[in-house]
Amino acid sequence: MSTTLSAAASGKFKIGDTTVNRLGFGAMRITGQGVWGDPQDPEEAKRVLKRLPELDVNFIDTADSYGPFVSEDLIHEALYPYKDMVIATKGGFTRLGPAIWEQLGRPEYLKQCVLMSMRRLGVEQIALWQLHRIDPKVPAEEQFQAIAEMQKEGWIRHVGLSQVSVEEIKQAQKHFPVVTVQNKYNLVDRSSEDVLDFCEKQGIGFIPWFPLAAGDLAKDGSVLDGIAKRLDASPSQVALAWTLKRSPVMLPIPGTSKVKHLEENVAAASLELSDDDFAALDAQGKEAAAA
Repeated sequence: MSTTLSAAASGKFKIGDTTVNRLGFGAMRITGQGVWGDPQDPEEAKRVLKRLPELDVNFIDTADSYGPFVSEDLIHEALYPYKDMVIATKGGFTRLGPAIWEQLGRPEYLKQCVLMSMRRLGVEQIALWQLHRIDPKVPAEEQFQAIAEMQKEGWIRHVGLSQVSVEEIKQAQKHFPVVTVQNKYNLVDRSSEDVLDFCEKQGIGFIPWFPLAAGDLAKDGSVLDGIAKRLDASPSQVALAWTLKRSPVMLPIPGTSKVKHLEENVAAASLELSDDDFAALDAQGKEAAAA
């Protein structure tokens, strides 16, 4: 593995009309326990954010519900103005306490989410705004139409969706171009394989959340453990390298509140898996997912 720390080693992907390095940063973990309130060490969280451009991480994913508001505020404090960076955010969840998430997709609320995110991030247009969840209590068409109107008004440059099916992507595409999809995906959670395949065919960026999970595959003596030891890497670095190799549209966003862990994640961008290692991990991951 290269000793040079740079997210550029992960390759590039074009989100709409903006090119980013494929390995990004998820800013959920720079908040308190239960994604509620301030982080335990605010200064270290700010050091993490300030380290990102030094490591060529130019794609950050956050949400108004992280904190709530804490993540967006810290990003603004540490990184504004955002030189050559895409700051993506999300809306559509209300927060009533630690680890409590309530979907709210009424058009007037989604518009408030966007306007307040613009204010907190200090921007006149959000580069990538993602519907955090499609609220089942509100007709999806109403949510999509509100988003289309905000894009037409210039509040949003590009639109993404989160935790959706292929059919829901197709439904949204009737209202606006979908440039990214953010679903849970990793070695042992393959429930979105069809969504990933659809995104690859359409040239849509696929943002896997929880990308480092490996479950029992990381235990001593496993295939993953053996590959990690042979490559002088950690199991999570190998899992991340596998994710990057899985598809050219993959945009993993591992998050952390520690600089050391951030640097370990970025180092995985330079980790090269052989086709045989990839296939072995893929097979074990599918077995674990099926089980």
